[in-house]
Amino acid sequence: MHFERTRDTYVVSTAPELLDIDAVHAYLVRSYWAEGIPKSVVERSIQGSLCFGLHKRLAPSGSAQVGFARVVSDRATFAYLCDVYVLEAERGRGLGKWLIETLLAHPELQNLRRFMLGTRDAHGLYAPRGFTPLARPHTFMEIARPGLYTQPAVG
Repeated sequence: MHFERTRDTYVVSTAPELLDIDAVHAYLVRSYWAEGIPKSVVERSIQGSLCFGLHKRLAPSGSAQVGFARVVSDRATFAYLCDVYVLEAERGRGLGKWLIETLLAHPELQNLRRFMLGTRDAHGLYAPRGFTPLARPHTFMEIARPGLYTQPAVG
């Protein structure tokens, strides 16, 4: 069963068959967080995640993908929100807010102990929806590989 919400001429859907992987890759490859990411990695990440495509209905039929969000989760205790975007031409319509609110309403993402994300510049989008800075950042650790996709492959 797929989760879907409609607003005006826009639809947010978790239906995998609606995702335009080429469009997702085209955006992510130029993003600050996934610059240079190979399409094969985008495809694998989508397969292992709960994905939300933001689509604009086009007349007389069809649609174009204009945004995306991906949630990595066990759907019981933890979720990590990533790869969120709305195309530049569609911004200023509240679509990013609606996309986040829609995914937060997904039935399989309720009552999680922790829902995390990382952002360089979109705190104003996430804070009104309940996200806060880490209460105890000293308890979290990471392995970070900035620029991984723009460096020559090793091995």
